[in-house]
Amino acid sequence: MTGNKAPQRETITLTIDGLTHAGEGVGRHGTLVVFVPEAAPGETVLAEVDRWHKNYARARLVEVLDPSPARREPFCPHFPTCGGCHLQHVVYPEQLRLKTALVRDSLTRLAGLPGVVVRDTLGMAGDSLHYRNKVHFQVDRREGRIVLGYYGEKSHTLTPLFPGDSPEPGCLLAAPGLGTAAAVIQELLNATGAGQGDRFFRHVLLRKGLGTGETMVVLVTAPGPWPEERDFATQLVERRPDIRAVVRNLHDGPAGILPGRKNRILAGQPVLTDRLGHLRLRVSPASFYQVNPAQTTVLYRQAATFAALSGRETVLDAYSGVGSLALWLAGRARRVIGLEIEPAAVTDARSNAALNRLTNVEFENGDVAELLPALASAGVVPDVVMLDPPRRGCSRTVLETLAVLEIRRVVYLSCDPGTLARDLSYLVGRGYRVEEVQPVDMFPWTPHIEVAVRLSRRSTTS
Repeated sequence: MTGNKAPQRETITLTIDGLTHAGEGVGRHGTLVVFVPEAAPGETVLAEVDRWHKNYARARLVEVLDPSPARREPFCPHFPTCGGCHLQHVVYPEQLRLKTALVRDSLTRLAGLPGVVVRDTLGMAGDSLHYRNKVHFQVDRREGRIVLGYYGEKSHTLTPLFPGDSPEPGCLLAAPGLGTAAAVIQELLNATGAGQGDRFFRHVLLRKGLGTGETMVVLVTAPGPWPEERDFATQLVERRPDIRAVVRNLHDGPAGILPGRKNRILAGQPVLTDRLGHLRLRVSPASFYQVNPAQTTVLYRQAATFAALSGRETVLDAYSGVGSLALWLAGRARRVIGLEIEPAAVTDARSNAALNRLTNVEFENGDVAELLPALASAGVVPDVVMLDPPRRGCSRTVLETLAVLEIRRVVYLSCDPGTLARDLSYLVGRGYRVEEVQPVDMFPWTPHIEVAVRLSRRSTTS
């Protein structure tokens, strides 16, 4: 059976014995692996297979015949159509167990590291909702009205999150106040922007400093005039005094790419101010900043433990964003150097170093794959390297440079177990030993997981 050919549909009974990195249940039908969204490990389900492939099939959950003890009723009225939280049907302790298993499986199966110590995932204490300090909503039109919502999984079908005059809670993972702010934005867009074309408004990006209460609104639009933009911004700030920045981002690329390169301040200030632990931070609209501040402090404490700094080391923080991790470590090191490709983030990082009165931290703008070898050529060889790359992982040049320089200690922070496994496999093959792995749940109710890894050269001790 290949592609989508016959049999087109078949209802089968499956025992779900695993979970994919996308949060789908996994069972077996003969020799075929079958993926079933909304199914939980440990249960028997009735599923309708609608896509057959050579070695696997995809199915729709019809009925849970024997539920897992970990199954629960989803708490959100938009599950599962919005395409966001894939694990709302699983109790939180079981999510943590499953995420630990996913990390362990990736390192065993993809990296060939079956003996690595993988600690239990560190979950959120207390409320595991309302943790996201950043959300972005797609914009569409329904019956002539502008609506905000999320696209469904692998589709451009929008789930409206604020229908009518009595908005539902919106996204329950969003920080308190962001949902009601989005509802007000939708209302004002219909009052001041309804005359624009269907694809003029692309996205609405909201950020909140959970340590300060400040909110930033970024409207991603097509280029061109919007005569009412100042009226929109004025009314929004009057309605929501917590909104300290209203930014219009001009986006002239493909619809799926966010954001554009040009920002225009419509009201307030150009940055958001937040507190993270002992740090004060300023964040620009395009800068990377971790979305779950409560768990970011957990992750950074773990990273600091793995780095085992004595105060004498030179630390290199690759992919440093607004500088939060570099600044977190600055009090424990002699010198910290951050490398970051986004110019606005480097500007933020330098500003944040001054804001926190840290003089032993510096930031360089450019591609890590180019900056790291250049620093080495200039005689700057760090004692410890912190890697916190985007989801695609590190380039081969970065990993090769670490190996050639024989960096004694590496701490790798990853948001994708698959690319992490690939990169660890390479480093292990070039003289490194994986000492310890600590998953941290930055994204409750989703299948995503952050992982901290401590590596050392085989010829040295950590």
